[in-house]
Amino acid sequence: MNSKRRAGVNRRNVLSAAGLFAAGGSTTSAAPVTPDVYTRLGVRPFINTTATLTINGGSRMLPEVIAAVEQASHFHVNMDELMDGASARLAELLKVEWGLVTAGAAAALSHATAACIAGSDPEKMQQLPDLRGLKNQVIMPRESRNVYDQATRTLGVEIIEVDSVAELESALGPRTAMIQILGVHFGSARFGLREVAPIAKRAGVPILVDAAADYLIVPNPYIALGAELVAYSGGKILRGPSTAGLLVGRKDLVQAAWANSAPHHAFGRAMKVSKEEIVGMVVAVESFLRKRNLQEEFKEWEGWYAHITSRVQTVAGVSTKVNPPQRGGPFPTLTVTWDPTRVGLSAGEVGKLLANGEPRIMSHAAGEGNSFVLRPVALRPDDHKAVAERLVEIFRAAPQGRTKAAPAAPGADISGRWEVDVRYTTGGAAHKLFLQLKGSKVSGTHFGWANEGKLAGSMDGDRVTFRSALPVGGQSLSYGFSGKVTGNSMAGDLDLGEYGKAKWTARRQA
Repeated sequence: MNSKRRAGVNRRNVLSAAGLFAAGGSTTSAAPVTPDVYTRLGVRPFINTTATLTINGGSRMLPEVIAAVEQASHFHVNMDELMDGASARLAELLKVEWGLVTAGAAAALSHATAACIAGSDPEKMQQLPDLRGLKNQVIMPRESRNVYDQATRTLGVEIIEVDSVAELESALGPRTAMIQILGVHFGSARFGLREVAPIAKRAGVPILVDAAADYLIVPNPYIALGAELVAYSGGKILRGPSTAGLLVGRKDLVQAAWANSAPHHAFGRAMKVSKEEIVGMVVAVESFLRKRNLQEEFKEWEGWYAHITSRVQTVAGVSTKVNPPQRGGPFPTLTVTWDPTRVGLSAGEVGKLLANGEPRIMSHAAGEGNSFVLRPVALRPDDHKAVAERLVEIFRAAPQGRTKAAPAAPGADISGRWEVDVRYTTGGAAHKLFLQLKGSKVSGTHFGWANEGKLAGSMDGDRVTFRSALPVGGQSLSYGFSGKVTGNSMAGDLDLGEYGKAKWTARRQA
């Protein structure tokens, strides 16, 4: 970390412009807020009831953050000096040894891993992700594994899963770089930080907590329990830039994380955080601690839920329930449920109507069920009224229940082994299916290129649909097969979820 002050630049005058903007200053005249920047590209904005999902743009930046980002864009500073000043300010605000603004929480996990492996040694930093001669294992409690731990695995480390004190003690050794744990301050863990920290401390192994979805608490509860590093998202409930995050904790490790990140030529060079994002993130933290009142925000959101409830319950068979804060969403949410015998729509059908209607509304409504959750953080004032009226419109226009037609008898017995050719947008792969057909129900095993998992689905005449899940790291990859059976061959479309679409063909094997 470069702490030298050049040309009169220091923490206070570097961030002074951001402070002015938090107070309401501006260098440009106010312009009307319109969606033109998106619509001219053919993109239609929406009301966002999914809160902080990155795929839907994250949360709404606070006005003072937007102003600070705009102000920062007018000036240039040395990035080491700026991060040094921002880090000291974050340490002061959060009562931690040091803080770092990163390109999101995932980047914080990657930088922390690099710091625990290479420290600030330039030779080791340049060697990454080649781990020869370096510590190359990260220990994780099994219940902490999740899709986001890929940010740690990207360094090439081996993840060692443990599920007890004995397994942890056995796993610790000279190859252990760190222990990573999923933050559960708003939930619970059977084997978590409280159990792990005393053992890690005796072994001298640092602990990293992934608290991406949490909001900030001072003093930090994870550090108080023994963690050295904690990662947060900036674009969730903190309402900073969606592309920013925080890494806070032990000063030497946080400074090593900065050394391993952009603009320095190290493993994290691609994970660049801009001067605008650094300033915006600091202002978001200042605002969170000094200005915002979460309990008042929760009360406002619950008032929105009360309005939605009063409107949707005018439709027979529709009800709601307010859910308390929990891990992954430390704020109240609203579940909307309907009686399928009175409202003949699936959640997926409701979701499509919301997304394709006017106003356009993005929601968690998906699948064959009859409920979904509304999350409030990205809603603007009065958005809840538009959501309520659109739901009433959809529910009132729905058919009065529906009877699903019985599937036609299978046109063939597809039980057996099938060799599958998957054609992606780019490239392809050979997979295998082992299928069993009982009545119209399909079950079996899907062998992918490197992983395997169970599958389940059905046949309707010569049409077949089934879905599989292939466990990989901390997640399961979802494959949705649909197609037509013709003799000893099948072919159709493959739904890869967030990874898009593909085509598949299969031939029966003896």
